Amino acid sequence: MNSAILALEDGTVFEGTSFGAPTERSGEVVFNTALTGYQEVFTDPSYSGQIVILTNPQIGNYGTSLEDNEAARPHIEGLAVREFSAVASNWRSDAEANTFLVRHGIPVVSGLDTRALVRHLRTRGVMRGVLSSVERDAPKLIEKARRIPNMAGLDLASRVSTSERYEWTKPVEPCSPSEFLAQPAEPKYLVVAYDFGIKRNILRRLVQVGCRVTVVPALTSAEDVLALNPDGIFLSNGPGDPEPLQTQVANIRKLIGKKPIFGICLGHQLLGLAVGGKTYKLKFGHRGANHPVRNEITKKVEITSHNHGFAVDPDSLDHREVEITHMNLNDGTLEGFRHRTEPVFCVQYHPEAAPGPHDSHYLFDDFVKLMSENQ
Repeated sequence: MNSAILALEDGTVFEGTSFGAPTERSGEVVFNTALTGYQEVFTDPSYSGQIVILTNPQIGNYGTSLEDNEAARPHIEGLAVREFSAVASNWRSDAEANTFLVRHGIPVVSGLDTRALVRHLRTRGVMRGVLSSVERDAPKLIEKARRIPNMAGLDLASRVSTSERYEWTKPVEPCSPSEFLAQPAEPKYLVVAYDFGIKRNILRRLVQVGCRVTVVPALTSAEDVLALNPDGIFLSNGPGDPEPLQTQVANIRKLIGKKPIFGICLGHQLLGLAVGGKTYKLKFGHRGANHPVRNEITKKVEITSHNHGFAVDPDSLDHREVEITHMNLNDGTLEGFRHRTEPVFCVQYHPEAAPGPHDSHYLFDDFVKLMSENQ
């Protein structure tokens, strides 16, 4: 087996066994603590520009299935794991994880002490890195890592967004007894969804609750969206820093008060900027499927799925205009707010979670109710 090296900008180097594509990729090195769902991580556009460490000890053991893709292709730059399985044991699998990543040019380094690596990033913060199975000179890789652009200030949403408008009609794939019994609601509402890096399971959830979904590019003007006469507007997740997305923020500002709006993740951050707030970069971000969030309206605690490296500063918001609805119980960061006078709400986490907890599925029903009340 060939070796692979993960070199960080602070000079730390981890060496292991090479899987995936024999190549070299660079990006911000982050970690995800979910126990399952590695294929969804590979294909989530919000990971564009990032090398991902998965903390679950074994990755690849259940292969990959086209039905589980969150996008048409993987968006991670590279993958670092403790143990990478070359064998797939799953009747649904149509390709081994290694074959899937080789096909898309994604390198993997296996055999790392991922616990030590994650503890290092939690202490120092996420940092730039290079993953290579073709270069053996660690000092060269460290220098390359130091030349990579910082994530702060990067517009990556434009890189991953669709270039053309399209319709989405597929509902949720049943994955539990209750979902096998649940039929999609009758499509009553037209939702225009901005694609800043949208996940397919968000689209499936919208269809499941009775929406006809038209997905539009990230730079679609507010005027063009309103010309479609939607019942509601959805602002998607996506990668990178929200602050450079000034055109998108300006469009969102024009749409507030015109139609009901629901935002998730980057969509939440962009709404925060649109109402006059500020965003900031987290030290190591939230990435996993087990984060506790308190609903400030009901006081219930939801176990939620996360993938973000930026957050909205709650102190920067005008609390006469918006109401905080959700807070993170791990670190006290803002997880959701709603407008006091307009039909607008958003959350930082991922209520569509696939795989993941179902505690927050009600938010899609809340969106439908908001559209119903504003017709």
